Parts: sequence; C-alpha cells; structure tokens
Amino acid sequence: MDKLVIEGGYKLKGEVTISGAKNALLPILAATVLTDEPCIIRHCPVLRDTNTMIKLLRSLGKAVEFNQGVIKVTSQSDCNCFADYKLVSTMRASFCVLGPLIAKYKKARVSLPGGCVIGVRPVDLHLKGLRALGADIEIEEGYCVAKTKNLKGAHIYLGGEYGSSVLATDNVMMAACLAKGTTIIEAAACEPEVVDLAECLIKMGARIRGHGTPIIEIEGVKRLKGFEHTIIPDRIEAGTFTIAALITKGDILIKNANPRHMMSVLDKLKESGAKIQVGSQSLRVKANSHIRPINVTTLPYPGFPTDMQAQIMALMAVTSGISVITEKIYPDRFMHVAELNRMGAHIQREGPHAIVEGVKQLSGAPVMASDLRASAALVLAGLVAKGRTTVSRIYHLERGYENMEDKLSGLGAKIWREKE
Repeated sequence: MDKLVIEGGYKLKGEVTISGAKNALLPILAATVLTDEPCIIRHCPVLRDTNTMIKLLRSLGKAVEFNQGVIKVTSQSDCNCFADYKLVSTMRASFCVLGPLIAKYKKARVSLPGGCVIGVRPVDLHLKGLRALGADIEIEEGYCVAKTKNLKGAHIYLGGEYGSSVLATDNVMMAACLAKGTTIIEAAACEPEVVDLAECLIKMGARIRGHGTPIIEIEGVKRLKGFEHTIIPDRIEAGTFTIAALITKGDILIKNANPRHMMSVLDKLKESGAKIQVGSQSLRVKANSHIRPINVTTLPYPGFPTDMQAQIMALMAVTSGISVITEKIYPDRFMHVAELNRMGAHIQREGPHAIVEGVKQLSGAPVMASDLRASAALVLAGLVAKGRTTVSRIYHLERGYENMEDKLSGLGAKIWREKE
C-alpha cells in the first residue's frame, strides 16, 4: 500500500489538463449492457473505479479493451446477469448495472453497493423507480434479486430526503429506455453527468427529453445500438485544482475544463476574492493576496457540490476569519475534519455544520484518508502546511483522480509516493 509525501510551502504555477469525469464515465460504461453492439468511449480516466467497472463488465460477459484513454466494449458471451459483492461492494456506481440488466435480460442479481464511508446512502430510490417500471425486486443475502416479464413506462417521483439522486436517476433512466411506453421521472437529478449519460443513450437510439431539468421524459424503444462518445471534463477535478492554486497562492491555467458546469464553485471562490479568468474550455486561477472567509452550503446541482465540500474546507482552514460550511447532501460527510485539525486547523462540527476558524499556518503531519474527496482535501492542506505531510490510504484518492501527484509535481509541488 502506498502513501503520498508532501513538502509544503511551494506556490503552484503552470498548466494542468483535466481528465474525463469519473461520475459520467461509470454510468455510461453500465449503459453498454443495454446493447450487443460495439461501444467506444473516449477521454476515459485511468482510475481504480474505471478498472473496477471494467472488471464488472467482463464478469457479465463483455469484452473490454482500454488503451490510451479509449475504452471499447463488445459482447463475447451470454450475460450471466450476476454482479458479485467483491466488485460492487468497493464502488457504489457499480449498482448502475441493475437497471440495464433488468431492461435487457429481464433478470438480475446485483450486490448492494459500497464505496466511500461518507454516511448512509440507501438504494431505496433506485428500487422505488425500478419497481414502478414493473421490476419484482427482493433483497436476499445482501443482493438485489430482480426479475420482470416486461418493463412498462410509469410516472415516477424520485425525490429523496436530501434531494435528487444522481445514480438513481441514471439507473431508472437507463431501464426506461427499453420499457414499453413513456416514463416521466420527476425530481430527476440535473447534474452534467446525468446529461452526459442521456446524450450517450440518445446516440444509442433512446428517446429522451428534458435531461438537465428536474423532469425527464423517456419514450421506450425496442432495442438500442452501439455508440461512440467522448466523456465530459471532470468538474470536481477542475474545482480541486482551482483550490490548489488559491491555497498555495499560485497561478494555474486549467485546461480542458467546462466552466459552465462549475458556476456555483466559481461564484463562491470569486466571493472569497479569487481572481479567475473564464475561457470556453479553460480557467486561469490566480490567488489574491487576501482570500476572505465565505459561508458554503452544499446542494444538488446547480448548487455547490458536496464533492467539493472537503476541498473548500481546506482552503477556509487557512483563510483569516470564520467560515461556516453546511452539508445538506450527506450530513455525516465530515471525516476529514479530525485529520485537518491534526494539522493545526481549528474546525468544530455542530450537526450538519462545520465552523472553520482560519489559522495562519498548518503543520505537516501524518494523516489518513477516509474517502475520495477527504483525500483531496488532505493533499491540498499538505501543499500549504509547514514541513512534511504524509497521506495514508491513498487508494481512496486513486478512485477519482488520475495521476494527481504527477499533475501537482508538474506545477511545482514537492510530492511523491512511498510504500507504507
């Protein structure tokens, strides 16, 4: 097992290119189950989660090739419709094969999912939507066992306690593409990754309207064909490097980013005093001499993303004044607070709120990553901390950031990998 070692105190300068969006790629890989024809996906990041989904597709009977950012998926045998616990338990997005399996093969046995430990994330909305389409689903020994004679379109409300669900919207939308009749999903997730999946499904022959809004309408078709598709840029990676520039008081040109997908993040950072020049597919981020404290509340898209909460907290930890960060998507997503405090931050949690009192200097320390975005926050803190920081359990980081240490090194960071 590897760890990252960071010598803090270096301003980041230069250019960095953003990879394809993990959260767009994984459901699109699941969508290949809906067709027997070849599928080609471009701009794919090399990540642990990518490899996990490839292993899952192979276990279902698909042949998968992955070379230089391009994934080609073809059918080589009959699908066994079984998604094993060993794969699904490591990554929540694996559960997105349930909808396609039911729609295409009328049966499925899929393990309940796992992933980062950031609080309870039930699959009730997935099951509610698929049952509304006509799937008979039972939970047996940790597996969702599903069958149907035929899926039929339905009017489905997918809102949950904390708003819309991206993966539930993905799962139900994919299943509805092969259901008989028309499906309307209300309280659908509006994230760019959902839109990217819908655009891919349309290339396959699906009839979808309203994606990107809270009401999606799907008219079922008899079959779907193969496709070629290019994954959108990762808005969370772009946001993370934006904060890397600010926290180190650096100057970074972020290439292959889509600013339209990042408006809530950019708005908050500009409120803090950041200098950000927005291009059509790029961002130039230059730290102001004085970043101001801000209050942030995470909300479903187009609100401030929960996946940027830990990173903004790292920035506020070294910003003079008091900031309040409120988590309304996953109220328990504060595993990084204790580790940031180990580095000298002054952060106090009160229910779904974190009160951050900025300090002049963090100190390098050995810290442990608890989840994907917490890992990024600890790396950001290490970049500005005095002395040496070691981040353990970086397999979390590898789930969602492609070659992060190499990209940071290219910007002037002193960061390297060592064995635990």
